[in-house]
Amino acid sequence: MEPVVGKELSQFALDVLSGLSAHPKELSSKYFYDDEGSRLFQEIMTLPEYYLTGCELEIFEQQADAIFRSFANGSNAFDLIELGAGDGTKTAVLVSHFLKRNADITYSPIDISNEALDALTTKFLDEFPTLRMNARQGDYFNILKSLKNGEGRRKILMFLGSNIGNFTRDQSIKFFQDLRAVMSSNDLLFIGFDLQKDPHVIVRAYDDSEGVTAKFNLNLLARINRELGGDFDLEKWSHYAMYRPVQCAARSFLISREKQKVRIDALDRCFEFDQWETVFMEVSQKYTESMIEGLAAESGFAIKQNFFDSRNYYCDSLWQLGTTGC
Repeated sequence: MEPVVGKELSQFALDVLSGLSAHPKELSSKYFYDDEGSRLFQEIMTLPEYYLTGCELEIFEQQADAIFRSFANGSNAFDLIELGAGDGTKTAVLVSHFLKRNADITYSPIDISNEALDALTTKFLDEFPTLRMNARQGDYFNILKSLKNGEGRRKILMFLGSNIGNFTRDQSIKFFQDLRAVMSSNDLLFIGFDLQKDPHVIVRAYDDSEGVTAKFNLNLLARINRELGGDFDLEKWSHYAMYRPVQCAARSFLISREKQKVRIDALDRCFEFDQWETVFMEVSQKYTESMIEGLAAESGFAIKQNFFDSRNYYCDSLWQLGTTGC
């Protein structure tokens, strides 16, 4: 789809234009996280149905010393660089433990939401006044290039919360390869993976009883209204989540409750939606150990150590540079 003639469009506008012109229609989940979206996601993480946060928090609380030993590898000096840091609640558990071990660390959280990053920075500096921080706001894909400008210290790149599940397999491999390109031989990659489990447990995590996840998805339409001059009526849309066990993937959609037409001023264009037409919003991939091993190998990594919660719902996988897949 060509850009609107005579207008210089933002990447957000171009992606909305492309997605709503596709068949079937879709919107990119990477635009969920404006300030309001980030606030709603923090609320999602406190919901009883959203098991992922509790599982990863359990790993950090109960295995912090083992994680420290794997990170430090005999040296107390390393830098934590977290992509998509959010509010940093889980990471604070690790940072607290590392500082108690007299580790020489810096913490560089990266997030698209300036509001979330400001709150995280204030929280961490209050809680850890001696911690060196270098918060950076922006799309972490754009910031990756600057990671090459390190001081030769070990970098621990962290991508937590099973954010990788929002990528397709090809996107995941490309992402990991891009990370590998900015890593030195001594650096490590620490990634959260949500594991396969009872499908009913998974569906409830993406369709909570309080409707917060629905608000989170609908906020992307509200963002289009705010930033691109759209006239989406959110009352005319419903959120729907489902899980496909064969593909090991949860999927989220917005569904038009009636036949309608929506105008987006920034695109100077109207889009028509049939009653019950879907707009695909997000995939949340679930993994087996063999799938994680395959991703690591094909991306040029080797698994150094895996950390599991007590129910085997979740895995934080620590990778080092390997020799295959590159």
